[in-house]
Amino acid sequence: MSDCIFCKIANGEIPSNFVYEDENVAAFRDVNPQAPVHVLVIPKKHIASSAEVQDSSVWSTLMNAAVKIARDMGLDKDGYRMVINTGEQGGQSVPHLHLHLLAGRNLGWPPG
Repeated sequence: MSDCIFCKIANGEIPSNFVYEDENVAAFRDVNPQAPVHVLVIPKKHIASSAEVQDSSVWSTLMNAAVKIARDMGLDKDGYRMVINTGEQGGQSVPHLHLHLLAGRNLGWPPG
């Protein structure tokens, strides 16, 4: 999608320091972090939201990447949270499927 900021990041039009990248996924630090560690994990292929996922392999691809990133960053020692917001009322602010990987502080419950 030509005007999607996450698509532009994934294909290199907007420079970003990826914390992880493979053929299907890119991951980078959130510019407005909500925790000391706040990484966004996105599919490189444009999917507007979780409600638009047609291929169930998208879920395993995103989750496997997020878990690998968490392990590589040592977050599995103290814990982390993975969040996927869907739609306006769900808190999704960018219309491209993305997983938030949050860590580095006590994350309260219930959220938001």
